[in-house]
Amino acid sequence: MPNDIRSRRPLTKLLTAALLILFLVFFVLPVVWLVLASTKTDDQLVHNNPLSFGSLHALRANWDALTGFQNDAIMLWLRNSALYSGVALVITLVVAVPAGYALATTEFRGRHTLLVATLVVMLMPNATLVVPLFLEVNAVHLIGSMWSIILPYSFYPFGVYLTYIYFSTALPKDLLAAARIDGCSEFGAFRHIALPLATPVVALVGFFSFVANWTNYFLPYVMLPASDQMPVQVGLGTLLDSVPSFNPTVGESAVLRPELALATLLAIVPVLAVFLFSQRFLIAGMLAGATKD
Repeated sequence: MPNDIRSRRPLTKLLTAALLILFLVFFVLPVVWLVLASTKTDDQLVHNNPLSFGSLHALRANWDALTGFQNDAIMLWLRNSALYSGVALVITLVVAVPAGYALATTEFRGRHTLLVATLVVMLMPNATLVVPLFLEVNAVHLIGSMWSIILPYSFYPFGVYLTYIYFSTALPKDLLAAARIDGCSEFGAFRHIALPLATPVVALVGFFSFVANWTNYFLPYVMLPASDQMPVQVGLGTLLDSVPSFNPTVGESAVLRPELALATLLAIVPVLAVFLFSQRFLIAGMLAGATKD
């Protein structure tokens, strides 16, 4: 083995270790701090070691104070988020997966235009679409209803494009042709052949859609005026406005910083649970279509 290659190995290992440590500091430490912050009193959070553990008694007190805010509003916000994200996820999968399959396997007039439009909308920041979405939803008199959130959530151009890429590159065309020769309809070929093979990509689209819906703040903030309709992301903004450190005008309904940290953890847990449950499918979906025989 050449000496120059041997001399590069320690340097490569050192750079790898440095990158891992940087990743740990940048991503993991804030989460650890958030978990520990929920176990402290507000005074301990300010004056104690940032990475020290408080007490289970303080955690219980923070939980009681958080669930007592506006008559257990945090749980209502979590249920709203689950409803909006769950219903939108079902509609997304019903619409996006067949659309991606149709774009990948059939030729029709306007197909290229649809692909370009899907790509353009996918690349646009979500904030730029809020005003036109508001005008459209207002025109059909759905402002303030759950459908003003679910319907815009449901049409997910990234999911269409991702399934289109998969069906274009990883789905054997000969397999579909053989099914058609045997008398299988187009829907039958999709239902019995394409869809089972695309399970990892369907899971990937579902995960990305769920996360995008769960973490969306601006759209529900604009569409839903009532507090009891808020998803948890907008609810966290309400809690933040009730923290005296950020809003000195808060009165009796003050929320302390450890309670805010606990609320943030509650908002993270569903996404983490979905990720852990679908991790195997996500890895397979990310690698789908990466190689081709």
